[in-house]
Amino acid sequence: MPGTDELLTALDDARRLALDHGPSAAVERLRAWLEPIIERHHANASARIADLEALGAAASGAPSLERFLTELVLDPPSSTGELAGPPALDDDWLTLSTIHSAKGCEWDAVHVIHLADGSLPSDMATGNDDEIEEERRLLYVAMTRARDRLWCYMPLRYHVGLGRARFGDRHSYAQRSRFLTDAVMATMDREGDPEHDVDATTSTPAAVIPLADVDALVTSLLD
Repeated sequence: MPGTDELLTALDDARRLALDHGPSAAVERLRAWLEPIIERHHANASARIADLEALGAAASGAPSLERFLTELVLDPPSSTGELAGPPALDDDWLTLSTIHSAKGCEWDAVHVIHLADGSLPSDMATGNDDEIEEERRLLYVAMTRARDRLWCYMPLRYHVGLGRARFGDRHSYAQRSRFLTDAVMATMDREGDPEHDVDATTSTPAAVIPLADVDALVTSLLD
């Protein structure tokens, strides 16, 4: 491992080079001193050396060492990227995105959640027809991100209350988004919809029965 004297010499050289040739020359001097150390002590040396190259490129655009260091302190990089390796199952397995961020992107399968009125359209964007049309366009963007399969979800009800009361059964029923008209719904396969999944023998919405069973189970646990 190089000693303190060698480090001080490299720093002095870098300061002189910065005055005579600019901050990029100083970074290049320090890179020449650091590179063999990195290669000896790090298994993935190439990624760290690439960081020094990127630092030198950033320094080349600065008029002075002081300006370069100031910009580096005020706007430092948030992370260091590794070189791309073999893909793993975890990589890009699931993408969580807002509708705005999803513009221009596509996925094989897309799940659009919370299609209740008040969420889409947002209750903050129903003041006039233009706002409502903009919300309709957002839903169009969300639905057209899917290449092959699209799932749309709407909550049946919202639980209400504060603190421990939210664990009770106080709730209000959700309203389906006004954009999901009967004509739109007719183009979809519907699952878990109490208005659609009706038990032929009882004429009772099939989805209501398991929901009641769950409520009874939860109530028994709280007693």
